[in-house]
Amino acid sequence: MTKTNKSTPAAADRVLTEEEILKMDDKDYMNPAQMAFFKAKLQALEKELLKNAGETTEHLRETVLVPDPADRATIEEEHALELRTRDRERKLLKKVQQSIAAIDGNDYGWCEETGEPIGIPRLIARPTATLSLEAQQRRELKQKLYGD
Repeated sequence: MTKTNKSTPAAADRVLTEEEILKMDDKDYMNPAQMAFFKAKLQALEKELLKNAGETTEHLRETVLVPDPADRATIEEEHALELRTRDRERKLLKKVQQSIAAIDGNDYGWCEETGEPIGIPRLIARPTATLSLEAQQRRELKQKLYGD
């Protein structure tokens, strides 16, 4: 299978559903309708991550001074947990933005290592995937064996 850029009139009309994307034939892989589906999915995720970051900023500004050391420690632990969560989301946001750029460059959906299709089910489960399942498994095995 090679990278193709097919245009269909339905692609511009509406974003397809997950079920419709899964029913498509392999020869339709990464057609404009599928690209639009994944771009919409990634943009929604990006919007949610940015909203969460804004809420965290507001939440941390509302620091309440409490005299009890135990209460203060609980609040600090909650803040630390929230910051760790936002740090993970910040990294995910970067991957989401890279995936959107890949869609715009018609490179989305193809394995970085092998050039093979990543696969619709994998991209639905993990829209920021850059490796096919086999390539990802090889990479994880290598990391496990050699501590990469």
